[in-house]
Amino acid sequence: MFKIEIYDPPMCCPTGVCGPNIDPKLVQFAADLDWLKEKGVVVERYNLAQQADKFAECKTVTDAMALAGELCLPLILANGEIVSRNAYPKRADLARFAGVDPE
Repeated sequence: MFKIEIYDPPMCCPTGVCGPNIDPKLVQFAADLDWLKEKGVVVERYNLAQQADKFAECKTVTDAMALAGELCLPLILANGEIVSRNAYPKRADLARFAGVDPE
């Protein structure tokens, strides 16, 4: 089964979709992740402020952060390989990473 992991920068809640000033990009990204799950992709999302242990447990993430610090976040992994840094990819990109039809 294909797996996408998202390592988010520190945010007030797990998805960043909270509070008075919600970033529309985060709303769309959360919807795109739900769409991926519907396609059968395993999606795991970690927030540095709430799940620092998950960052520390993944050598790929600790290596990336050793080089660029939090500037590499969000870090997106597809089956353990970095496919995106410092940006929230669009649905078409997520589909490509996961090998699913973007329609």
